[in-house]
Amino acid sequence: MGDGTSIPSDRGRLRQAFQLVRALVRHHKRTFFTAVAGAAVFAACTVLSAMVVRLIADEVSGPRFNEGSVSAREVVVVLGALIVIGFVRAAGVVVRRTWAGRTTWRVTESLTTEVIDRLTTQPAPWHRRQSTGDLITRAGVDAEAATAVLGPLPFASGVVVLVGLSSVWLLLTDLPLGLAAVAVFPGLIALNVGYQRRVDRYYKTAQDELGKLSAAVHESFDGVAVVKSFGAEGRETERLATIARRLRDARLGAVTLRSTFEALLDGIPTVVNILLLVGGAYRVRSGDMTVGELTSFIYLFTLLVFPLRLIGFTLSEVPHSLAGWNRIRELLDEPVVADPALTLRRGTDGSVVLRDVHFSHDGERDVLHGVDATIAGGRTVAVVGATGAGKTTLLHLIAGLVAADTGSVTVPPGGARLVFQEPFLLAGSVRENIALGVDVPLDAIEAALAVAEAQFVHDLPAGLETELGERGVGLSGGQRQRLALARALVRRPTVLLLDDTTSALDPTTEAKVLANLRAALSQTTVIAVASRPSTIALADDVLYLDNGVVLAHGRHDQLMSSVPAYRQLIEAFEQDRARRRGTREVQPRPTLQVHP
Repeated sequence: MGDGTSIPSDRGRLRQAFQLVRALVRHHKRTFFTAVAGAAVFAACTVLSAMVVRLIADEVSGPRFNEGSVSAREVVVVLGALIVIGFVRAAGVVVRRTWAGRTTWRVTESLTTEVIDRLTTQPAPWHRRQSTGDLITRAGVDAEAATAVLGPLPFASGVVVLVGLSSVWLLLTDLPLGLAAVAVFPGLIALNVGYQRRVDRYYKTAQDELGKLSAAVHESFDGVAVVKSFGAEGRETERLATIARRLRDARLGAVTLRSTFEALLDGIPTVVNILLLVGGAYRVRSGDMTVGELTSFIYLFTLLVFPLRLIGFTLSEVPHSLAGWNRIRELLDEPVVADPALTLRRGTDGSVVLRDVHFSHDGERDVLHGVDATIAGGRTVAVVGATGAGKTTLLHLIAGLVAADTGSVTVPPGGARLVFQEPFLLAGSVRENIALGVDVPLDAIEAALAVAEAQFVHDLPAGLETELGERGVGLSGGQRQRLALARALVRRPTVLLLDDTTSALDPTTEAKVLANLRAALSQTTVIAVASRPSTIALADDVLYLDNGVVLAHGRHDQLMSSVPAYRQLIEAFEQDRARRRGTREVQPRPTLQVHP
């Protein structure tokens, strides 16, 4: 499935279906063809059962009514054959359904794993350009849609065998009636193919709109605070409603077309069956057919009606599966973007060095402009600047999340670990959030929790095994930040990057965390974006950024006395925090309103 095979839209539908099935089952051929074999056994037994029905009518029932007796041995042999064929036919059904289900599950798993592997291969800048909701849809809904055709496919292949064997049997039983019955099959197949062609566009539209809706809902939930802050609830609701209406219209179109198709697929064989019964009665009266031959003839034709419906069902799943498959192929065929982390230079002395670094998000305006800085190994450096100065972008460059447009970034061997201001926690346990799939010893986890002042986890109901819920719901902002810090610490980073990571902590806890970092990671370089004066004062050095340029690099007290712009910024920070404290102190306490 990962061979880059795509399904070109200009090929015929049957060729598309063949290419799709071949791509899906190539890694699970044994289970798929086991299901096909079970379906073939079912088809052969169905035709054999029609032969036995003929024998029952002509060799058992006929003599009993006409002559008054029938050989017991004849009854035992015929009924025994019918029972044996029934058991073998049932075994074929069990094998077909069991292995068809296994094929679908395994191929879906393989396809989903391949999509996830490709997503994890792409670097962070690629993910920034994608919609998270759309990527989730491709790994989940689209993978399930792509494999939907595999469920009924073995039965459909058995139906092809059944139609072939039945056609031969019907023609041998009675040529005129057989020709009339067999002539219906191409018409029903043409009806199926015509339906599949017309419903294709509805399924493709529905699958695309489902991806858009998933992406829009994910964005809306992610930015719910922004939406509410700007009073954009109505506009966001209308945006989602518009996509939902397009999805509804596409699915209604498919359902309407399918209902018409199924009505014809039911009606045509029923009418033909009545005509065959009338024609067969005349053939029996003229002596050209026996009652047993007519009985087996009608019996077999009746048995074919439902399998032929399944061919239609299988063909109707082809557009649905093609829509999901093509969306997945778009993702898998997209080339892997170069990882910015691979472009970082690796130093040998433990220092982080930036030389004439330029970076812009849009290719026009530099966020960082000619940054030159050397941060010695083992130092704690505070990155300070006004909003929009480029502090977070600087950390992203050092972490290798983005690549510099020009210039060079050198980091020590082992790379850097970045802890964001708004940490993302998974819905799993505390242990899983810290380890992130790596086998981390318990003592390493405990040490990281101690440094991050996150021992509160031991007070949770199940300690390290406590399930946190989506995004760590139930934890405070400071608790989430400390868990994210512990997650970075268990990996013993050479460079630890803190993007205002301790902003939600009280000053006392923050001072403890920084002191712990100094004591436990004496050889680790800590670069922290900070806006709290008390935090800045605890750093060894300060890197002062202004509009993407390093204006000063030195000790906090030196910059306070020698750089007026820096002093004014720190004073502004202090005034802002004092104003916030005052606001919190005078804010009235909420009262509980009791209504009768």
